[in-house]
Amino acid sequence: MTTLNKIFTIALLSAFALQGCRNGTKRPEHANSVQETTAVPAIGYYITDSFPHDPTLFTEGFLVHDGKLFESTGSPAEFPDTRSVIGISDFKTGKLEIKAELDKVIYFGEGIVILADKLYQLTYKNQTGFIYDLNTFKKLGDFHYTNAEGWGLTTDGENLIMSDGTDRLTYLDPDHLKPVRVLSVTENGVPQDNLNELEFIKGYIYANIWTTNFIVKIDPVSGKIIGKLDLGFIKQEQQNKNPGAQEMNGIAYDAAADKVYITGKMWADSYQLEFKK
Repeated sequence: MTTLNKIFTIALLSAFALQGCRNGTKRPEHANSVQETTAVPAIGYYITDSFPHDPTLFTEGFLVHDGKLFESTGSPAEFPDTRSVIGISDFKTGKLEIKAELDKVIYFGEGIVILADKLYQLTYKNQTGFIYDLNTFKKLGDFHYTNAEGWGLTTDGENLIMSDGTDRLTYLDPDHLKPVRVLSVTENGVPQDNLNELEFIKGYIYANIWTTNFIVKIDPVSGKIIGKLDLGFIKQEQQNKNPGAQEMNGIAYDAAADKVYITGKMWADSYQLEFKK
């Protein structure tokens, strides 16, 4: 076959194939399985201030109550100097005034939340939480959950909302500390696991995604992720300051002042953010 005939034959076969596709007689086998997805909108933000943060603290819980910044920490074995404590952080110095401490041989401290003058704390793998009097920090009791692990805590003002490292958020009745609802969190229909430290802000749940630089905004009715903050720039800044800085973890909302604060494990700073409208 001459070169000219080869070119003519290839062109003719291509035309037939194209026509077949147009007529619906020939199409890729995977075409029916392709689904269009819509990108989750990015949430813009401004950094409006920064504050010192103790870089020895392995942050697990972070919240503001009555203008005070509360923090809880964990104590991983790879960082033997860390402690599982709860305290109030000084905005000016970053020093944590310790109010309660767990025996780190037994417990690894996790998220905290305040509701009705009580402070609740989770532990990592003991399936046990603790309740403290908010004013005295005296331990009032404990509670147990069936989630394999305890990670983050927040509240919608009625229930405690707990993360456990999966795609599920568990609502706990504060009177009996039993599950009343489980919310599955998805992004474009795909379960989003590694939900970590939580904060309830203006009717929505915000969650750190463990090991990433993202905080996601969750619709508490549908469980859908409807917004996402990329804090990679801040994480990089922290690692430049302190090579030992670990993952971002910590969202706190001061409802009275309408201010949002974030930090991370063993970060040298916490930051005040303002979301772009």
